[in-house]
Amino acid sequence: MLRNDAESYGVVTILFHWIIAVIFLGQILLGYLMVRTGNYALQFSLFQWHKSLGFLILLLSGLRLLWRMVNPRPRMPDGISRIERAAAHAAHGFLYLALFVIPLTGWAVASSSPLQIPTYAFNLVVIPPLPLAISDQAEAFWTMSHAWLAYLSAIVATAHILAALHHHFWKRDAVLLRMLGARRPAPVRPHADPLRIANKDTRS
Repeated sequence: MLRNDAESYGVVTILFHWIIAVIFLGQILLGYLMVRTGNYALQFSLFQWHKSLGFLILLLSGLRLLWRMVNPRPRMPDGISRIERAAAHAAHGFLYLALFVIPLTGWAVASSSPLQIPTYAFNLVVIPPLPLAISDQAEAFWTMSHAWLAYLSAIVATAHILAALHHHFWKRDAVLLRMLGARRPAPVRPHADPLRIANKDTRS
């Protein structure tokens, strides 16, 4: 099933979700490591990979948003409280916004840096800089914005993961399963015992 339905997500949405999620988590780790290495050649390579993956997230997020606009969003499982629904919508909205704003602020860092180091996306395409002021102050502003948005997004993403695990293992609903392309089986009702029914009819 490629498209979403009322109960679960389709293959396309699931692939978008997990590919972007893995790249995003990798970007958090890469961003942490690249500013702490003393090997400048390695640091340059890590920065280029970080920027390349950032542009990939930006592209995939745009495609995912377009796909979401033409696909119905599955309804939430029964038993979800109003507070849980509001928290889920707020977290999803923030993470969607972050997937665009964080790469754009990273692009702004490279564009405003006095070093003006070219960005080679996967060593294939040169990404032009944004038309921004070039100065140490501008670079510092965009760097701080980029970093704090990444930290905040990591916190929200962690809460999102914990909430999904809570729904799966504690509430035992289909919140996580539907993003895995599976459905929680309906509870099996015990069949009536024909002998017990026959005995009951005999006594009556």
